[in-house]
This record gives sequence, C-alpha cells and structure tokens, in this order.
Amino acid sequence: MLKGWWWKFGGAFIFLYVLIGGMTIPLRPGITSVQPSNAKTGENILLDITGYNTHFDQAKNIRAWLKLDSTHAINALKTNAEGPNHLQMEFQIPETAPDGNEVYPLHLIIDNEIDGAFILPNAVFVSRSTDSLMFNPNEWTNGKMDKFHNYTGIQFPYRNILNETIRNTFFHVALWFAMFILLLYGVYYSIRYLRSGNFDNDRLASSYTIVAILYGSLGILTGSVWAKFTWNTFWTNDVKLNMTAIALLIYFAYLILRGIQYDQDKRARLAAIYNIFAFIALIPLVFVIPRLQDSLHPGNGGNPALGGEDLDNTLRMFFYPSIIALFLIGKWMAEILTRYERLKDQYFIKSK
Repeated sequence: MLKGWWWKFGGAFIFLYVLIGGMTIPLRPGITSVQPSNAKTGENILLDITGYNTHFDQAKNIRAWLKLDSTHAINALKTNAEGPNHLQMEFQIPETAPDGNEVYPLHLIIDNEIDGAFILPNAVFVSRSTDSLMFNPNEWTNGKMDKFHNYTGIQFPYRNILNETIRNTFFHVALWFAMFILLLYGVYYSIRYLRSGNFDNDRLASSYTIVAILYGSLGILTGSVWAKFTWNTFWTNDVKLNMTAIALLIYFAYLILRGIQYDQDKRARLAAIYNIFAFIALIPLVFVIPRLQDSLHPGNGGNPALGGEDLDNTLRMFFYPSIIALFLIGKWMAEILTRYERLKDQYFIKSK
C-alpha cells in the first residue's frame, strides 16, 4: 500500500514544507520610501528614509551613499536614527552633473552591521541647476564604498514593489508551471486514446485537463490579488493577462464540449482532438504573443522575471518544491477523478 502512496504523501509533505517555510521566513531589510525624491545640483538635502525590517536604532555604524555610477558616489554627511525603520540623512549634492543629462537618478545604498547592505535604485532624481558648469568627476568620490556587511541567515529578497507579496511566487507562478505539466499529461492521454480507442485513456485525459483548468483558474485568482497590490487594480488591459484569459476560455470550451455530447465514442474522439489543438493554441497565446509587445507582467515585453532578486537561491528553496508538490497533488486529484469516471461508467452499463 505504501509503495503506491509514497508520492501522494510526498506531495502533501512538500506542500506543507512550502507553506510553513514560505510564509514564516522573513524578508531582508530594505528601503520603502525616500523623501524628498527630487533635488538640484549644489543643494544640501535632508532625506527622510523609511526602512523595512531594519534596525537603524540598534546599529552602531550606519553608512550611506548616493551612487551615480560604478565609480562615482557621495557619502552621507550626517545620519540620525529616529527608530528601527526611520532614518534621517544629510547629503551635499555636487554642483556639477554628467554632461548632456538634464535629470539623472541617484541610487541610495545603506550599510550597517546588523542589517547588512541594501539599495534602493533611483531613490533621488537630481536636476541640473545651471548649464554653465562642466561635469567634474572629482566632486564625486566613492566615499570608501567597500567592506559591506553581509546579513547572516536565510531571508527572502526585499523588493520595493512587491514587499511581502513576493511569497505569492510559491503559489501563483508555481500553479501555472504545474498546470502546464498537467496539460501535457492530458494531451498525452488524448493522443493515446486516438491511437488505441481505449476509453480509460479518455478518462485520464479528461481528469488531467480538468485539474489543470482548476489550477489555471486559481492562477488567475492569485494573479489578480497580486495585481491589486502591485498595480492597484485586479485586472489591466495587459497583453499577457488577456492572452492567458483567452487560453483559459478555450479550455472552458473543452468542458462544455464534453458536457453537451452524450455519445461516449463521439465525445471521447472530439474531446481528444480539441484537447490537442487547445494545447497548440496555448503556446503562442501565452509564450509568444506577450513577448512581442510591451507588458507589465514579468517575463514579457522586455520585463525580466525568474532571475536575480526576483528568484534568488532562498526563493528557489521553496519555488521548485512548490511546483513538484502542486503537480503531485494535481496528479492525485486526477487519479481520483478517473476512478470516479470509471465507477460512473460501470454504473451506467449495469443500469442498462
């Protein structure tokens, strides 16, 4: 008995591991906001910085820089911690700016012995106050930007746009990956049915596809909640979202097709053919068309995803197991559905 159930228990155990670890491991320290976010060359500015999971009031050595590029930066003149997540810093913006740039961004880097080093890109935008001065690199010193502290321990990356919702990677993204695997299983059994005429292959194809549709629906739901937090709306006129919705509607039509056809042989044959073409249509809708146009969705239209801070080594510890767990649970659900369809067909035959 255990020989046939090990992968089922394994899927449940892995998903429990993802739930516990994925929801309890804290995020790394980061910067939530910087005010003011605009300055002019030659100005002396006092920045109010709001941190996340930081310990400014406990740190003894807080260093900070406004970074222009890989070789030029200015360090903070004064620092004043007003709480664990609130810090004030004073900077003197040089009078000269890079040639040809009317406005240029500065990246804020903060380092201390407790939180380690972290950065907020494009924290302050500086405008040129005069055109008469040429750029003088000597005014921009690196302020000894070295010997950064590293935080010890497991933490998920802090992304200013995502905050705690980065944990949705384990569910929203993993659901789509598992869905595609289950759809492949459905196509495989559809092809087997067309070659053999064995109705059990049709039952398996139907079961895997139904579970995949469930995963796709949950993927749209979790994505909409995520969009509400990051884009302030549940849905946008984004090519990735629209193409995904169309693909899911195509698969909903698969369920309708099976429901309106009562002849078992015709239903199985039509459903198998439709399932194959639905998967073929899914590929350009989800993987090709969104990449040809601008898109807010990560991984499309030049918007990167699954790399760097979006999926670092700590996130991979739970992201890949989540895909495995969701697939195994989906396979388990598909087997239960198949068993139900077998019993239903047996009852129908006996009742005749």
